[in-house]
Amino acid sequence: MSHPDKARQFQQDAERAGWHDGAVWHVRARRDAAAAAVTDWNALRDHAAQVRAHTLSRLDHYVAQLADHAVANGATVHWATDAAALRTTVGELLAKARVRRVVKSKSMLTEECGLNAHLETTGVEVIDTDLGERIVQLRGERPSHIVMPALHLKRGDVGDTFHRHMRTPPGETDPTRLTRAARHDLRGRFLAAEAGITGVNFALADSGTFVVCTNEGNADLGAHLPKLHILCMGIDKVIPRQADLPVFLRLLARSATGQPITAYTSLFKQPAPGTEMHVVIVDNGRTTVLRDGQMRPALGCIRCGACLNTCPVYRRSGGHSYGADSLPGPIGAVLSGARDARKHVDLAHASTLCGSCGAVCPVKVPLPAQLLELRRRGAGADGWKDKAMRAVLGHVLAHPERARWWGELGARVQKVLPEAVGGRALPEVSADGFRDGVKGLLEGE
Repeated sequence: MSHPDKARQFQQDAERAGWHDGAVWHVRARRDAAAAAVTDWNALRDHAAQVRAHTLSRLDHYVAQLADHAVANGATVHWATDAAALRTTVGELLAKARVRRVVKSKSMLTEECGLNAHLETTGVEVIDTDLGERIVQLRGERPSHIVMPALHLKRGDVGDTFHRHMRTPPGETDPTRLTRAARHDLRGRFLAAEAGITGVNFALADSGTFVVCTNEGNADLGAHLPKLHILCMGIDKVIPRQADLPVFLRLLARSATGQPITAYTSLFKQPAPGTEMHVVIVDNGRTTVLRDGQMRPALGCIRCGACLNTCPVYRRSGGHSYGADSLPGPIGAVLSGARDARKHVDLAHASTLCGSCGAVCPVKVPLPAQLLELRRRGAGADGWKDKAMRAVLGHVLAHPERARWWGELGARVQKVLPEAVGGRALPEVSADGFRDGVKGLLEGE
């Protein structure tokens, strides 16, 4: 099913669609307030964009440096060329340790690679411990947002889900009581877990340190209670120096939720005595994007979700409309399209090209220009009607007089068409064309 079809399906529940729009825009407003409170906000964005551009220009060097330091610190580094390799590597690590119970913190990379479903087929129980992730996991859904996985759900939806799976009272909608129920359920799972899997927000090449940002502390519990900790990261998560980290931390939370900083910022450098720390570094198409000069800046994304929160299309179509193999929103459309423009051409068109996504991006990814480029690349996948319409429009708009003549003809047709076909009346067209009106204004000056 294409993005327009899924979006149309989402819009059938007009009340929920309107609520979703307002809820996401509220997060955007919080981001604006947080950014306005930082006097050097644009300077931070400039610095972060320069760091990301520099890193991507020498990504092979910094990823190798990261791996060398990680190994020196006592971690074991694994390389995964694609999603299947990640699934196989993690599965083998768990099998070797005879692990049957895993707790996992939020990781869009493991969602991208389908890790949960794979591990469950091997008999491993995987429990997502981020509250939003846990909610959608219990519902058999995918996250609808990069930062807030269950943003598309209301309190009543969560209450019904917890009633079915955690035996909370029917009709419970109080956020505090629902959170307590989830905490009670997860506490025992943390204590029983034999391995913890976390994502990585930033990886510091100069020290082999891995940074994980959460608001619930669940990643810390998953990393420290079991004896086996597996970190999964894309090659794009590396930054050169620890000195650069504060810049990204100041930008990340403010852009994501309007907070000054995430509640927990954890740095993992080496395994504790008697434990193992494994790092799986994943490509899965990222080097393809890296080689593409126009799409490369998208790898600078720090997964804050700000472009989703401001996008008028995402807000009205929901995250699930973007397909199972991509991130939602503008950044998802760009990263998916950069790998296969024709396959994901509908996502490139899921944009008004208003430019708001690029304006709020904390690392200044040129998303509007990239979406426009992907439309051009995917044009070959359009049907004959779209191609014919573009050809006619190009022919008309290339010549001013031709465009004027067609405009006048269209105005005449619009006046008679409703009566001719028995349709409802269309808005009345002014007798004076746009050109005539502008000409009159200029002459009046």
